[in-house]
Amino acid sequence: MLERVVVLGRGAMAAAVAAHLEGVGGVAEVVRLDELARQAAGASLTGVDALVVLADEADFGAWLAVPAAVRRRQVLDRVERAFQGARVGKVPYLLVISSAIVYGASPDRPVIDDDEPLPNPPEQGLAADLREAEVAVARLGQRRGLRYAVLRPASVVGPGIDTMIVRHFEAPRLLAVRGTRRDWQFVHVEDVARAVEHILAHQLDGVMTVASDGVLGHFEVEQISRMRTVEVPPVTAFATARQLYRAGVLSAPSDDLAYAVYPWTVSSARLRATGWAPRWTNTGCLTVLLEESRGRRGLGGRRVGGKDVATLGAAGAAVALIGTAAALRRARKRRLG
Repeated sequence: MLERVVVLGRGAMAAAVAAHLEGVGGVAEVVRLDELARQAAGASLTGVDALVVLADEADFGAWLAVPAAVRRRQVLDRVERAFQGARVGKVPYLLVISSAIVYGASPDRPVIDDDEPLPNPPEQGLAADLREAEVAVARLGQRRGLRYAVLRPASVVGPGIDTMIVRHFEAPRLLAVRGTRRDWQFVHVEDVARAVEHILAHQLDGVMTVASDGVLGHFEVEQISRMRTVEVPPVTAFATARQLYRAGVLSAPSDDLAYAVYPWTVSSARLRATGWAPRWTNTGCLTVLLEESRGRRGLGGRRVGGKDVATLGAAGAAVALIGTAAALRRARKRRLG
């Protein structure tokens, strides 16, 4: 049994991972830190059995709140300090939580295996930031001679979780790209925490994905969410998102829209081969997501729910604006027809 684990990161996912490890996970002492000190980072890691670093905190609002020029430097600083501190503090094992969005999303993409090569990342956006962080992890891990693993979750849901996909379901309509089949896959934050517990207990190495079993088809998502779909040509969807981003209406690059309209389903094969299995289904995850999103709606580039007003990401805003515009065009044609 691990005696002391440090979880490095802010937000609901870091809190859920730390709480699980200290509770069900049976770790004697779990310390959660927002960041490591710039100087003497190793001092806070002395006597630590494992360090869990959240490169992706599943907090899209917090990510958007940081200027784009600063975001990547922040996540790289976190990774670099973690490896430096682990080396000085003699931490024997690191686990970095990234996201499966680093694999990219594309039309009719088959299920992604854990060791599938990563495509060239876009220049901007969360996926690009996480790709850079993972490059740093591989470089630092080799240079420092430390044992480490990388966990890439599918779209995370759960209490307090805020992602591009969560915001997609706050829009008035589901957006579909014409001619493309979109399967949906989620993972509950509890299963992410269980995967972290499993990886630490078995000291697994390498890259692992984590998700619920199977997928939900678009029709199933419509039935469960009771949301209507607006279908548009891909050129229209991405051109609109690009225009809105350039105009400053959207805070996230238009490339992020791909994760809402194209599949990026992962296999979790490596974790499953070692005996791990999810407890949450995709249906259960979507139900939780919808419950968490109740009362919040995205419109015109903003998230509105009671007193909660924040900028929407590219996916949610584009869905809201494209969907609303398409609905208005259809209504106008009916009136004129």
